[in-house]
Order: sequence, then C-alpha cells, then structure tokens
Amino acid sequence: VARQIHANDVQLINPSGESLLREQYLDAVASGDIDYLVWEPDAIEVRLSGEMAVIRYSSQLEIVAGDQRAPLRHYWHTDSYERRNGQWQAVWSQATEIR
Repeated sequence: VARQIHANDVQLINPSGESLLREQYLDAVASGDIDYLVWEPDAIEVRLSGEMAVIRYSSQLEIVAGDQRAPLRHYWHTDSYERRNGQWQAVWSQATEIR
C-alpha cells in the first residue's frame, strides 16, 4: 500500500533536512532502519485544487533512524498529493520540528 500512495518521483524532507527518494524511504522503513515508535497525528487540514491537494497537520512522533533515536517531539507536516491515473499519490512531504 505504501508504494501505491507514494509517487515514483516523491521527495521526502525529514526534520534533519535530509532528502529521501521513494525507494530510499520505503526500503529504510521495510528494513527497520527507519522505525516509527510513536506517530500520533492531530487534526488534518486539506487544501484541494483540481488534481492537487496539500495537507497540513501536526503530530507527536518518536522515531529511530539508523543508530539515532529521536525522542517524542511535536512536528508540523506538509504533504502535497497529485491525482495520477485516478489515484492520489504523495509527491512532496516535509516534516519540521515544532520548538
């Protein structure tokens, strides 16, 4: 399912500013190199225009990435989706820590 909702050309920017392409991200999640220990989103807001949608929400997130563990913190997320062949797919995603 994750491969279906992430476009082939998706780009994800994590809170550290690192850019990940689809296969880098999904392979890291599948291998356990990225492990979401807690992911609790708050209310999601959506802006829709034709074949594009932007969603924004905050979350509480605790994650292990490689040998680094990020403790439970709050983040803003902004994700852009495009409708391609009748299916919504993520094309850009960015998370920023709330301080």
